[in-house]
Amino acid sequence: MRSDALKIVENVIKELNPSKVLKEYLEKIDLPENLYVVAVGKAAWDMAKTAKDYLNGRISSGFVLTKHGHSKGLIPGFKIREASHPVPDESSVRASEKLLEFLRSISGNVLFLLSGGASSLFEIPEEGLSVEDISETTSKLLKSGADIYELNAVRKRISKVKGGKLARMFRNLKFTELIISDVIGDRVDVIGSGPLHEDESSPEFAMEVAKKYGLPEKVQKFMDQDLSGKIENVSFKIISNVERACEVAKASAKELGYDAKILGCSFDGEARELGRFLGKVAKEIVERNRPFERPCAMILGGETTVTVKGDGKGGRNQELALSAALEIYSVPGVIIVAFGTDGTDGPTDVAGAIVDGESVERMKESGVDPKEYLERNDSYNALKASGDLLKTGPTGTNVNDIYFALCR
Repeated sequence: MRSDALKIVENVIKELNPSKVLKEYLEKIDLPENLYVVAVGKAAWDMAKTAKDYLNGRISSGFVLTKHGHSKGLIPGFKIREASHPVPDESSVRASEKLLEFLRSISGNVLFLLSGGASSLFEIPEEGLSVEDISETTSKLLKSGADIYELNAVRKRISKVKGGKLARMFRNLKFTELIISDVIGDRVDVIGSGPLHEDESSPEFAMEVAKKYGLPEKVQKFMDQDLSGKIENVSFKIISNVERACEVAKASAKELGYDAKILGCSFDGEARELGRFLGKVAKEIVERNRPFERPCAMILGGETTVTVKGDGKGGRNQELALSAALEIYSVPGVIIVAFGTDGTDGPTDVAGAIVDGESVERMKESGVDPKEYLERNDSYNALKASGDLLKTGPTGTNVNDIYFALCR
């Protein structure tokens, strides 16, 4: 069963390859003859390379801004910069300033390729704030369990380039934006903090978030910005998202002989709670053949959060998997997988984890108390001890997370 799980993961990564997805879409649309390309996000290099290869003579030049380690080499005619993720730092600001310099040097039509991670990679602080202020704010919100809507409502207002500010800054340019969504519900003002889109979150909501999480006064004073004004120089299309990933997982599981069900693509909340839920349902299936008959696969998509209370190492998918492992302890015929489609889970070198009914026993044999490790948010080391970490390397894309249980 573990080999089945790995096959499903491999197929999801293969079918969501940003080059494949983008080429499929470029074949369907008409674009101007003379284009500049700007690509921002974890999938930026692959998207830019695909655009260059497919459109070639129609592209004048381009700029790529991606995560450290995600560039795969030179692209003729393109400037390439790498920056920090998930929390911005000076490299983010330096790279973003270079991107603005590029946009100031051109005129006409821009193919803007946006993918997950852009909120951290593309950052220039508002006047009166430093990148340290933004980094500390981002870290506090992430560790406090803020969801993406709360997080980005704040980030738009403390940045010079988010919440439609980039589009307004360059009204002389016409942007055609193609988006790989990493946001549940595909809200374009939230993906990458919406550099080209008017904001749907109100100043009142942003202020509520700032107060809820105790953000400093110098940050709160920026929350009254109304970013809702209509933007006229942008057209856009979402070309890939978590629903596509779930459908690929479903098709892959069916090919392997499982009765596959998608339970939903918008799961959020605390990672450990979703892990408990998935584990309990899997246990019910194995022990009572309900609510689904074996062999079956339950597939979910979404993006959970972790309220960090301990000093351990991990990510939301690892925390979910560890919580699920506790629920299926000693239950045979179950595999549960949680992984980030970008290949990274939190500040670790893994995408997530694959656990089974013997995972907890393997942890205990290695001297690890899984409950204790879960409480101090040290899922990485618990799952390392059981040999359950899932390492894919950077996938070049990001469409949230996929969770699934295989039951035989």
